[in-house]
Amino acid sequence: MKILKPFLVILFLAVFSSGYSQKVYTEKDIKIIPKPTQVVINLGAFEFSKNTVFVAANDSQKEISEALISKLEKAGGFRPEISTKAPLANFIQFKTDANLAKEAYVLEVNTNVITITAKGNAGFIYALESIRQLLPEAIESPTLVPHAKWEIPSVTINDQPRFQWRGLMLDLSRHFFDKNYVMQTIDRLAMHKMNVLHLHLVDDQGWRIEIKKYPKLTEVGAWRVDQENRSWNARLTVNPDEKGTYGGFLTQEELKEIVKYAASKNIEVIPEIEMPAHVSSAIASYPELACFDQRIGVPSGGLWPITDIYCAGKENTFEFLQNVLDEVMTIFPSKYIHIGGDEATKTNWEKCPHCQKRMKDLKLKDVHELQSYFVKRMEKYINSKGKKVIGWDEILEGGMNTSATVMCWRGEKIGEEAAVKGHDVIMTPESHCYFNFYQGPQNEEPLAFDAYTPLNKVYAFDPVAPTMTPEQAKHILGGQANLWAEYLAGPKDSEYMIFPRLAALSEVLWSTKESRNWENFTARLTSVLRRYDNLGIGYAKSAYLVTASATADLDKKQINLTLKNEFPNPDIRYVLGDKSIDHHPIKYTTPIEFKETTVLKASLFQDDKPIGKTFTDTIIFHKGFGRKVKYLTPYNQSYKGDGPVMINTIRGSKNFHDGQWQAWLVNDMELVIDLETEQAIEQVSVGTLESQGAGVNFPTQIKILVSNDGTTYKQVGKIVRPYAINATSELKDFKINFEKRNARYVKVIASNLKKSPKGESSWLFVDEIVIN
Repeated sequence: MKILKPFLVILFLAVFSSGYSQKVYTEKDIKIIPKPTQVVINLGAFEFSKNTVFVAANDSQKEISEALISKLEKAGGFRPEISTKAPLANFIQFKTDANLAKEAYVLEVNTNVITITAKGNAGFIYALESIRQLLPEAIESPTLVPHAKWEIPSVTINDQPRFQWRGLMLDLSRHFFDKNYVMQTIDRLAMHKMNVLHLHLVDDQGWRIEIKKYPKLTEVGAWRVDQENRSWNARLTVNPDEKGTYGGFLTQEELKEIVKYAASKNIEVIPEIEMPAHVSSAIASYPELACFDQRIGVPSGGLWPITDIYCAGKENTFEFLQNVLDEVMTIFPSKYIHIGGDEATKTNWEKCPHCQKRMKDLKLKDVHELQSYFVKRMEKYINSKGKKVIGWDEILEGGMNTSATVMCWRGEKIGEEAAVKGHDVIMTPESHCYFNFYQGPQNEEPLAFDAYTPLNKVYAFDPVAPTMTPEQAKHILGGQANLWAEYLAGPKDSEYMIFPRLAALSEVLWSTKESRNWENFTARLTSVLRRYDNLGIGYAKSAYLVTASATADLDKKQINLTLKNEFPNPDIRYVLGDKSIDHHPIKYTTPIEFKETTVLKASLFQDDKPIGKTFTDTIIFHKGFGRKVKYLTPYNQSYKGDGPVMINTIRGSKNFHDGQWQAWLVNDMELVIDLETEQAIEQVSVGTLESQGAGVNFPTQIKILVSNDGTTYKQVGKIVRPYAINATSELKDFKINFEKRNARYVKVIASNLKKSPKGESSWLFVDEIVIN
C-alpha cells in the first residue's frame, strides 16, 4: 500500500494556529486488511451522523448501502437515510466508471462527501468494506455504543485485487453445516474481500445436497452412524443395515437462497460433486452405481484406501451423474462445476468386467486412462450446458483437455506443470492453504490434522511460483483456503480454524506482492481481531502464543530453553517460580539456563501488558536425568527420538514428530536405566501419548522392577489400564509409587495394545521416564 501525505507543514500549522481542533490521521490509523493498492491521507475527516444520506441510483446500490447502514443503526443508534438526490453535504454517492476493472474502486473521502467510483456492484461493495474498516472497531458491535464518534479520515484510495479467484472451501460432508452458518460465512468472506465460496457437498461420509430424482441420496447418504466419541480415523466399519442418525443436508431452496445472498456480496458459490471417488455416500444409497453392486454403509470416519467408487463401465453411472448435475446446475448459476477427481483407488476397476469391457472397446491401456475417459466424458457433458469444469490436480493423470481448470493441492510444481500445459490453475497447496492443519503448538490447540500451518506461513504463500514465466503466470487465477471438516464439531470449531488465517490469505490474494510486509500486517491485524471480538467470531489466538524449544547439555547437567513467537521482534517476558506473569517479568533476550527443577511462565507483551495465553512449563530434574539407558526391546527406527529422549527432561508434545518420542509398533517397551550408584527411589513416572486416530494408544500395563546388580530384579509397582475409547489426542504421565528403597537399576516394561479395535497394529509412544 502506497501511503502519500500531500498536505504541507505550513497548512498544518496554519489550521492548528487558527484554533481548529481535529484529529490528524496518519499511516498507523489505516488498518485495512487486505492492504489497498494506494492510499493518500488528506487533512480532515468525514463524520457519520443521523443527517448522513446514502445517495443510491438503483435497488442494487440501496442493498449495498444497507450493509453499512445496519451497522450504524445498531452501534451508533441512528439510521442514515437512503435517497436518490444528494443533499448539500454529509452524503455518500456512487459513481459508475466503465473503464475501471470489474472489482476495482476509487474511494474519495473529504469532510462533506464520500464518493465511491466503480465499474459496478463489486467495486461498490469493496469500497464500503474499506469504509467499514476505517470506522472505529466498535462499528461491529451488535448493541449501542454510547458517546462514540463515527468518523473516518479524509483519504483517497485506489484499489483493486491482484487475483480474480479469492476463495474458501467449506467441507459440509465430513461435518454438516446448516444454511445459517453458510450465510454467516458469506458475510465474513465479503468483509475480507474474498469472492468465492466453494461448497464441498459430496464425499464418502455424507451427501449434502437434495437431488429430487434420487431421494435416497439424502434419505440414506446424508446420514451416518454416530461414532463421534471415537477419533476420526479410529471409527469402525459400518454395517449397511444400521441406520445413520448423524448428518443432514441442504434443500434446493436453501441452496438457492445461499446463492442469491452470496451474489449480493459479489461471491460466487461453486458446488463440488465428487467423482469417481469419495462417493461412498452415493453407493450406500444406490449400490448399483458400484462395480459389483456392493452394499456398504455410509462411513462414519476415515476411509483409506477409497475403493468403493463409481463404476466407469456401466452406462447407468453416467446417466445418474448427468441427472444429478442437471439439478445442480439449476441451483448454481456459477461459471464452474467442481467434479473432484482425486484419490481414486482403482483396484475394483481392474477386476470389474464392465470396466474391462469399456477399456477394451476404447483401446485404453490402463485404469488411469479409464479415469481420464470418465472425467473427460463428464467434462464434455458439463461444457454442453455452458459450464466449465474444475477438478483437483489428479484429473491431469492420463491426460485432460486444457479447457479444464486445475485446483492444485499437492504443491506449486504440479501447479506450474498444469500452467505449462495450458490449464487455468487455482493454487491451494496443502502446505499453505489447508486450514484443517494446526496453527499453533499441538499441546495448546484443539485436535486437527497432523500438520502445521501457522498464520505467518499462510502470509508467506504466493500463488505464482518464482520459476513461472509471465505467460504461465497468466494461467494462475488465484488461490483459496480449504477447511476439511474431519475434526470439526460445529461452527465455533470452524471459526477457530478459519480466522485469522483468512485475513492473511485475503491479503495474499488481493494486495500487490510488493506491498506485503509481515510486520506491517501484524500491526494492522490487532484491529481486525478486535473487530472479530465485537462480531462474536471465535478466532484462534495461536499467533500470540509463546513457544519453547529446549536442548539438553548432559555434561553440564543443564537445560537451555529458547522462547519465540510468530510476530516480528516480539516482546517476550518471563518469570521463574510460582509468580504471576505480570510480577516483575524479565525480558527474554537469550536462551534461559536451568540446572534445577523450576517453573517457567512466559507471555507476549504489548504496551507493557501480557496478551494471549501464558506459556507455563515445569522443567523437572530427576535422578534418572542424563543416565544410561539400555533397550531390551529396540524401538522402531521410524521414531527413534532425537538423542537420549528418555532421560533428558525435555517432554514430548502432541506432535509425535517433534523428535522427543521413541515408539514401538506392536512390541512392548522394555528398558533399563542405570542410575550409576545406588539411590533411594520411591516413584517412577512414564510419559506417554495417545492419538487413536493415528494408531497410537496408551500402554495397557506398566511394570517397574529394580535391581542393585543389574541381574536380579524385583517388581515394586504395576499399573493396569484397559483400553478405552478416546476421541482426543492426550498426553499422560503414568505414575507408579512404591515403598522407598535403594536401587541402581530401574527396569520399565510397558505393554502395547498390539491391535486396535479396527484390527490395525498399535503404536506405543514413550518420552521421559522420571525417577524420584
